[in-house]
Amino acid sequence: MTGRACGRGRGRRSFGAADARRRAWGHARCMSDRWDVRRAGPEGAAHRVMMIPGGMCSTEFYADVMAEPVLADVGLVAVTQPGMAGTEAPGDVSMEHYAELMARFAADTGCDVVVGHSLGANVALEMAAAGLFKGPLVLLSPTFSREDEASFLAVMDALGRVPVLGTVAWTGMLKVVPTAMKRELPKARAEVLAAAMRGNDPAACRRIVHAYYEYLGRHPSLVARLCEATVPAWVVRGDHDEIGLTDAERKGLEACPHVRMVTVPDAGHLLLVQQPARVADVIAEAVAAV
Repeated sequence: MTGRACGRGRGRRSFGAADARRRAWGHARCMSDRWDVRRAGPEGAAHRVMMIPGGMCSTEFYADVMAEPVLADVGLVAVTQPGMAGTEAPGDVSMEHYAELMARFAADTGCDVVVGHSLGANVALEMAAAGLFKGPLVLLSPTFSREDEASFLAVMDALGRVPVLGTVAWTGMLKVVPTAMKRELPKARAEVLAAAMRGNDPAACRRIVHAYYEYLGRHPSLVARLCEATVPAWVVRGDHDEIGLTDAERKGLEACPHVRMVTVPDAGHLLLVQQPARVADVIAEAVAAV
């Protein structure tokens, strides 16, 4: 899932900064043949932000944030993680490989800020922790330990280890979750977002979630991993987020000099859709930090 190469066969030449930005933007267009990509903002923007949706979600979940006026002068590139929302899954669905894929995409598109939501936030965290991305991060409702994650997901991982039962369970889950999720979304957007989730492949979801839990098993707490990455990071959570955060994790994050905690009022786990203006303000702050 590396995208289709652009401009092969042409001679090498040097590029100025503006030319490099145009080249990166054009390369992203070519990559969209294989990736689900959504763009907004001027091609020649001084800064560009890559936005990674959460598990089972597509770029549609960033549409409201991308339309906020505060980001009008910023180049915005939202990209669905391969394997999510009906896109083709890579052979290796480990979190480490997703971090490599997303870091490569960020480099190819000239992005100097990364935003991630939910599972996408954990991929962004791993990009920084592995030294694959050095710019500011905006982490929307990340999970810092297995205990913080929604209990139903652990059940689905356990069921997924039984081949036939796992496929049946995930098929049923993908019928239930989009409908249940609609209660947490603005009415005008609920059906469109639910439809984006219905396109997921049960077999891909089973593989991805299992690899995710293996990752959480390798890193019992991701707080230290984020702190040791020493990149500017905003950890953004709704005031009634369904994903947990222990007192010890909060204290650890607050002790990191380059991590800022942000609580968004009247929002849960889907804060990017519930309060897009507030999320956009945080992204603008991260862009200013570049």
